[in-house]
Amino acid sequence: MAKHIAVVEDEPHIAANYRDTLQRHGFEVSVYTNRPDAAAAFQCALPDLAIIDVGLGDEMEGGFELCRELRSRAPELPIVFLTARDSELDAISGLRLGADDYLTKDISQAHILARINALLRRVQALREPAAAENTVEQGPLRLSLERMSTQWQGAYIDLTVTEFWIVYALARHPGHVKNRQQLMDAANVVLDDSSINSHIKRIRRKFKQADDNFNAIETAYGMGYRWTSH
Repeated sequence: MAKHIAVVEDEPHIAANYRDTLQRHGFEVSVYTNRPDAAAAFQCALPDLAIIDVGLGDEMEGGFELCRELRSRAPELPIVFLTARDSELDAISGLRLGADDYLTKDISQAHILARINALLRRVQALREPAAAENTVEQGPLRLSLERMSTQWQGAYIDLTVTEFWIVYALARHPGHVKNRQQLMDAANVVLDDSSINSHIKRIRRKFKQADDNFNAIETAYGMGYRWTSH
């Protein structure tokens, strides 16, 4: 069955280009030109992946609001911002809201397709893991790949696909430092250092909401991050 991608873009010719490219590669595509229409459609049925522009019509940050709404309903849904706004602040804002990727519109079609396919493969891998790796347990942490769920001291932590893979990469080998490139490889995504840092901060914040004393992710300055059991 073809994967369903939602494109939320207020410029008709750009939206049409995305639609045509994705359809040529076998995807089912729905296009929405504003936040209310997209939000209403997502209430009825969720896509397999969402591509969202930041500015939507009169709403300069309508895409951010839509991402926030969508992420609260679907923690595991891949969300990609594709926008002309290339400031680092916008990128970090998008990632903090739970987006899995933040791309600018000057990116090539081949690159966009590669990122989309990588995100979809990661979701599939989490839903169909190897039997021997269905769960990872480290002290209070329990990761279930089959259910794509994360628990800390029995409380569920809502992680995005990218966040889940980062935690998985760290927790599988506690005490081992993973540099930013290794974390990107584990998550099968291309991000810059500041984006990896934003993901780590967001992950820590989510765990601290369940446990104020959470400190299992240590920063190894100049090297990367490690999972620790202390």
